[in-house]
Amino acid sequence: MSASDPRRGTSQAPVLRGARLSRVLIVEDEALMAELLGAVVGNEPDLQVAGVAGSVAELAAYRGQPPDVVLMDYRLPDGNGAVATSMVKARWPTTRVIMLSAMHDDETMLESIGAGADGYLGKDSSADDIVAAIRAARAGEILLPPQLIVEIARRVASGRGQVTGQHHIEPLTPRQRVILRELVDGRSSGEICARLDMSPNTLRTHTQHILARLGSHSKLEAVTVAIRHGLVESPRDAQRGDERPPGSAAPEHHREER
Repeated sequence: MSASDPRRGTSQAPVLRGARLSRVLIVEDEALMAELLGAVVGNEPDLQVAGVAGSVAELAAYRGQPPDVVLMDYRLPDGNGAVATSMVKARWPTTRVIMLSAMHDDETMLESIGAGADGYLGKDSSADDIVAAIRAARAGEILLPPQLIVEIARRVASGRGQVTGQHHIEPLTPRQRVILRELVDGRSSGEICARLDMSPNTLRTHTQHILARLGSHSKLEAVTVAIRHGLVESPRDAQRGDERPPGSAAPEHHREER
């Protein structure tokens, strides 16, 4: 993130009277970066800084209110962000974790996803992107662009990528498979609801059941688990506009064009 004014260009989200602010915990060992992230978060009317930790040990010692979102540096002085993410998910299962890193290699991203990270952003991301990612994570969205999901899916499917942890897989219902297919294609909750004529609450319930059945901490991890175990095909490279009609429950009938 640029060291320029972190307030520039940030989007102001309306806050309903009585609505609780989203608590953001910053895990970052570089003092300047932590200060900039704190300024970005603190400038938003719907967000508040829950605390700052500069190491895995400081994160473990945090005794404030459970955060809604954690901005997690990957490189920490006494460990890495994947280890710290596992700690966060064990302590606060519903907390969303956004990995912030200068490293963009697939191995680092896959390790982070396997640990339960809900998204991955470069440290060169703008203040707008970081704020948007926090809000999207709070809403339970996948924070990777579809083309990056495609690349990760390819690596997982080919066996070159490694996702840490063992997963106990339980059978999915046909409806859950359709929703999982939508997630693999990188669609947002709003897009899925529109395509499948489904309310947000119903989608949320289905998604929670999918995560439980796949032994996953996040939608992003569920996507990689589903592809690794052959529950769905890898995302298609074709344009997303001419795919099957909403609600189709037979993904095997829509194989990738060769």
